[in-house]
Amino acid sequence: MPLTAEQLTEYMDFAGHLAQAAGSASLPYFRSAPAVADKGGRRFDPVTEADRAAERAMRDLILARYPEHGILGEEEDRVAGSSPLTWVLDPIDGTRAFITGLPLWGTLIALNDGQRPVLGVMDQPFTRERFRGDGRQAWLNGQPLRTRPCEDLAQAKLMCTTPEMFEDEAQWAAFRRVADGARMQRYGGDCYAYCMVAAGHVDAVVEAGLKAYDVQALIPIVQGAGGIMTSWSGGDAQQGGTVVACGDKRLHAQILALLKAPA
Repeated sequence: MPLTAEQLTEYMDFAGHLAQAAGSASLPYFRSAPAVADKGGRRFDPVTEADRAAERAMRDLILARYPEHGILGEEEDRVAGSSPLTWVLDPIDGTRAFITGLPLWGTLIALNDGQRPVLGVMDQPFTRERFRGDGRQAWLNGQPLRTRPCEDLAQAKLMCTTPEMFEDEAQWAAFRRVADGARMQRYGGDCYAYCMVAAGHVDAVVEAGLKAYDVQALIPIVQGAGGIMTSWSGGDAQQGGTVVACGDKRLHAQILALLKAPA
């Protein structure tokens, strides 16, 4: 059963409390040279005390307030709730930015109703910016957000966190087809780039190798601001993988055609 407006308001307010707790846990470590560990894998995957402390702070609040809800987070094991509702958490999206002193990171908080993420928050405690969305509307510190019209890739500002995220030459070649046609392309940004799409400063983000906790909070924000966020095939992006976010659906269609084109 869909959540009522009153329930959405209640859960969005609670997500704000989660963001506050995560920021209080993580911010003391920012620009203070926290210890960094490598989780291993295909490439360097850093984690810090700040990541773990911020996720633990959010989990404790959820378990105390909504013990029936599930929790999916980056740093700890999944909790299966008795309710269809699941909180999806990334305590610090952009850990590489965090450990290099750049404020292009944020805490990601989504609530999934069992079918899709119905609300999302991206909180940046250092810059004191909180992006929120429910798929129909989006806000930055309470002010409404709207994407900007951009029909043509030749006029588009495109972002991607790093070329290292592409898993093989085919993915890299597909990305380059898009990037080569854009007016401007920049690396970096992590979750911040998607919020800049929602705010109308960036036109598209094209990425790969993402996890559910990397994207679920961002989908309601981008869509709430009038944008679109899908997989490279145009399907549901909520489980991560290959992802395209655009402020203009016409640009999105153009990018999908290039991503699907033969190399």
